[in-house]
Amino acid sequence: MQDGIRFDRTWATFFGTVLVIAVLYWAQAIFVPIALAVLLTFLLTPVVVPLQRRIGRVAAVLLVVVATFTVLGLLGWATTRQLGLVIQELPAYRQNIRQKILDVRHAGDGSVGAVQEAIEDIRKEIEPVTPAAPPAQPVVVQDEKVSGLWRFPAALGPVLQPLATAGLVVVLVIFMLLERQDLRDRLIRLLGHGHLTGTTRAFDEAGQRVSRYLLTQSLVNLTYGVGVGVGLWAIGVPYPVLWGFLGTVLRFIPYVGPWVAAVAPLLVALAVLEGWTRPFMVAGLFVGLELFTNFVLETVFYAGAAGFSQVGLLVAVAFWTWLWGPFGLLIATPLTVCIAVLGKHVPGLGLVPTLISHEPALQPEVRFYQRLLAGDQDEAAEIIEQHVKSEAVGSVYDTIVIPALIYAEWDRMEGRLSSEEERTVIASASELVDEMAVSGAGADDAAPAEVVPETERVRVLGYPAHGDADALALRILERTLGSSAVALDVVGHPMLTSELVQLVSERGYAAVCIANLPPGPPSRARHLAKRLRTARPDLRVLIGRWGPSALQDDDTAEALRHAGVEHMGTTILESATELQKLAGSAAPADDVAKVHARA
Repeated sequence: MQDGIRFDRTWATFFGTVLVIAVLYWAQAIFVPIALAVLLTFLLTPVVVPLQRRIGRVAAVLLVVVATFTVLGLLGWATTRQLGLVIQELPAYRQNIRQKILDVRHAGDGSVGAVQEAIEDIRKEIEPVTPAAPPAQPVVVQDEKVSGLWRFPAALGPVLQPLATAGLVVVLVIFMLLERQDLRDRLIRLLGHGHLTGTTRAFDEAGQRVSRYLLTQSLVNLTYGVGVGVGLWAIGVPYPVLWGFLGTVLRFIPYVGPWVAAVAPLLVALAVLEGWTRPFMVAGLFVGLELFTNFVLETVFYAGAAGFSQVGLLVAVAFWTWLWGPFGLLIATPLTVCIAVLGKHVPGLGLVPTLISHEPALQPEVRFYQRLLAGDQDEAAEIIEQHVKSEAVGSVYDTIVIPALIYAEWDRMEGRLSSEEERTVIASASELVDEMAVSGAGADDAAPAEVVPETERVRVLGYPAHGDADALALRILERTLGSSAVALDVVGHPMLTSELVQLVSERGYAAVCIANLPPGPPSRARHLAKRLRTARPDLRVLIGRWGPSALQDDDTAEALRHAGVEHMGTTILESATELQKLAGSAAPADDVAKVHARA
């Protein structure tokens, strides 16, 4: 029944997503202006808010909107005019363009030209001889006379549509700024019913991240555009201010924009400037500026501002471009920021931040376990090496290896993993632990540096409560203790309780450490502790319930204490430290054995 409900929800989510995408595509004439207006509202709000405190909300909104769109309109008009002048002046450089073409043709002489001639001869030999076609009859084309005024709106359609879109954006921005607080409250009431805290955080985070992204990207692009203008002016390319402005604007388009901005000035340099040196300097200028912007400016000022992985951003850009064309390409990143932020707080959109967030999709311990499942020990070893480079070497077991063993046991108990597959995972982890022992990685930072003689070491028995995972955890504890005052003897095979009690009594162990990794039940460990303390009241019993704190249970710790357990450790390092403390107050194993022999 639950599988059927889950299946229905999956298909409902799928068809709902398809429906939303279809609506966004077919109604883009409405949604594109709304999206542009929302982004401009995010951008202008930090300017309107402090200004309205002085001159009032209406005056501040009108002043900022009129000034903004006036500047944008003047820049668009000036750019269009200068582009027209450039196109008009290109025929004057016809001779220089012809010379460049001749240079390219001459560059194809020699071996390249010979290869081209050979390919042309082969093509002529292969092509069949076709009879000459009869001369075509001339076709007379007559212009259709436009009669009546009913065709006038159709002729003005290409002009009126952009103007209507721009007018709608202006009106929407004005009213969104005027009714900003009321719109926010209505959206919170619509989307946040019963989730007021989460919805409020989502709106605040979306506003901050979008504003930070737009501001940071604007500063970076402005620096890039200034570099383009100054560099082209120094090289001698006409209209450097125009190319600098286009470089600033086009760089808002991810990936494609910078190279599109480089095409026009490069073509102008080839047409206007004599020779090849300065056109190559123009190409080098754009390449150098792009590298400097990507690896220096964006690394310092822009890293993490949008919060995307590179692949995730590329997919988002492709999606919005397919959906809304050039407008989608321009506003892809800010729109995806909004959706990703909402996805963190809205359960139905949780897939979006998972796919495109710059944060790691899997935690290191989960990745380690996943690589062990896949049988990829090389990448699993790389995960351990990366952890050792950034974290304390002694924490690698508690944060990487032990959680992987717990995940394997959990999957086996839930039926997602067979016993044989679990043993394979444990065996792979055991090999990596042995490799770490050989290389010296993962040693305990707290372990003493001096080596205690064997006769002076306190003998402690390590016993696994359930299976191979517990036995491997004890081996890790043994490795962590090293050559300290505690010598841990690990039992590698299951034993009867009576056999274990007899072994402890005969060998005279000062303490017993029982490994009982969660989610394994603590009942057997509790039973063993009772039997051991009954047989030897002086025996110290420790339990290792090593694993994440979320898996620990206060009731379990209390029940183990009632059974005679002296200490329950939740990490390997904690248990190792406790054993060393016990060793400081315990007699060596030989002395304990002599006492029991006399008794």
